[in-house]
Amino acid sequence: MVTMNKYLAVDAGGTSTRAVLVSSSGACLGYGFSGGGNPVSRGFEASAAAVLEAAEKALSVAGGPVHSATIAQAGASLQLPSRMLLEGFRRLGVMNDTVTESDLLAVFYSGTYQNDGHALIAGTGAVAARVQAGRLAAVADGAGWLLGDSGAGFWLGREVVRAVAAALDGRGPRTTLTEPLLAELDIHRDTAVGSYGRTGVLQQLINETYELAPIELSRFAPLVFDAPGDPVAVDIANRAAAALARTLLAVMEGHPGGPLVFGGSVLVKGGTVAGAVLKKVGLRVPAACPAPVLVHDGVVGAAVLALKRHGVEVDAGVFGRIATSLAALRG
Repeated sequence: MVTMNKYLAVDAGGTSTRAVLVSSSGACLGYGFSGGGNPVSRGFEASAAAVLEAAEKALSVAGGPVHSATIAQAGASLQLPSRMLLEGFRRLGVMNDTVTESDLLAVFYSGTYQNDGHALIAGTGAVAARVQAGRLAAVADGAGWLLGDSGAGFWLGREVVRAVAAALDGRGPRTTLTEPLLAELDIHRDTAVGSYGRTGVLQQLINETYELAPIELSRFAPLVFDAPGDPVAVDIANRAAAALARTLLAVMEGHPGGPLVFGGSVLVKGGTVAGAVLKKVGLRVPAACPAPVLVHDGVVGAAVLALKRHGVEVDAGVFGRIATSLAALRG
């Protein structure tokens, strides 16, 4: 019989961190939310502070000791917690080890309790994984904005800016993406040609875009989905779906079976992209392409991982209890 312990589970993302206190039975007892907790994008000190803030909120409603903490973070961030993080957990009543897990596994287990299957995440970045026996057996992309992340938020935002720049100087077709992008950047239409042969509006676009960090281009990704009838936007969305399908096929072909979990705003909120990805993958591996489970984040999966890694069997009943009780806490 499994001792009824309490476990802290943390889903530390680039823009937000979520923490949940879960019992061995799968009952979620407390929930906390804070800012970005990814050390790669936030720096270690800021990310540690965010993790501890979310953890403290989750633990504030339930007294007593906590067995251990499990933190799900992006793959490039996997590292042992600093002394500050360990001391912070001790102060909060975490008695034993702190385990760091991949955010890919957390997203996968947010959609299923089974130990074999596939996951595709397309948020700011894009990555796919094949999970076998509860471990990452293969990973494709997730290589960052310079080397990959094809079809994800950065990629979409970059394509929007490129398309508008091409439209403004005649290299590409006109597009309804132009006005929303200019508004986002607070650029006024100045069609007068300057001394360098460019219109003022295009020169402003160049200046404003290069002042942004590359990853900030992801803020323009939603413009693609707000212009469904625009041929340029449709083309960008189709190319994104094709890129994401290639990423998923890289880990799926030759290894069929198991559930398929989709996560990240491009797939969850991106209109037809998820359907287009599924259609393209289904043409290649029709027998191995089930309907995907869409998940908004990895906090359910972090709780599943916390239990699994400490010997608790997570079956359909426990998984359902985690999801239901967490939803109640989140409101």
